[in-house]
Amino acid sequence: MANTVSAKKATRKIARRTAVNKNRRTRVRSFVRKVEEAIASGDKSAAEQALKAAQPELMRAASKRVMPSNTASRKVSRLAQRIKKLG
Repeated sequence: MANTVSAKKATRKIARRTAVNKNRRTRVRSFVRKVEEAIASGDKSAAEQALKAAQPELMRAASKRVMPSNTASRKVSRLAQRIKKLG
């Protein structure tokens, strides 16, 4: 348990930051899920639109350090690859 004032403040800051990051991570996952559902349905145009919406969310999460930038880039790349195979 935190005893000093600064340690208590640090735990409050960590709790706020964790909540923000959790929200961002959830948002990214929902965008990626929409892309994957469009791919599963076989609708290439819907999948491309969903990817166009998901890509900025992934990169924003990477820039905010919610996930590593290489992870975001890899996810975008693999989703685009799967969409390309639909054609």
